Amino acid sequence: MKKIFAILIFSILLLNINLIFAHEHNFDETKQLIDSGISCNSLTDEQLESIGDYYMEQMHPGEAHEMMDQMMGGEGSDSLKQTHIQMAKRFYCNEDIGGGMMNMMGNNMMSSGMMGNYYNNLWNIFWFIFLIVVIILIVWFIYKVTNKRKESETPIDILQKRYAKGEINKKQFEEIKKELRE
Repeated sequence: MKKIFAILIFSILLLNINLIFAHEHNFDETKQLIDSGISCNSLTDEQLESIGDYYMEQMHPGEAHEMMDQMMGGEGSDSLKQTHIQMAKRFYCNEDIGGGMMNMMGNNMMSSGMMGNYYNNLWNIFWFIFLIVVIILIVWFIYKVTNKRKESETPIDILQKRYAKGEINKKQFEEIKKELRE
């Protein structure tokens, strides 16, 4: 039973580690692009998006960056791409986009359904925790039921079963029973 719990805990830890590292970025090429000082007019939208993504990682590293991406539509969404491009234009190209950064981010977040994504993520977390608790309760219940059977079978019960099967005769049964009670 301890092995089952150990495997379950190890699996949950492994899943969490995979989720942590699933969204890591490699910004080496983007950093080289920024350091080159290339003109904004020469950059493609993909390069601008990469630069904006880099700046967002600098402002909100790691998990905070992932949360910001989710609030702005999620990985691969057009609204997140536009947010990254606008960030690159503002910070790398020094363009005045108008309305300030919060307005830019707010418009993208609201247009992409930020609150819907936020609550969906909360529900997903809730259901994940709920499923883990249910699995743990099922394993615990199975453990208790199987353990109860083992505990309920006393030596006298085993002796009576052996006598009932004919493995021992009445004289042997009485002698062993007397020894067990002493």
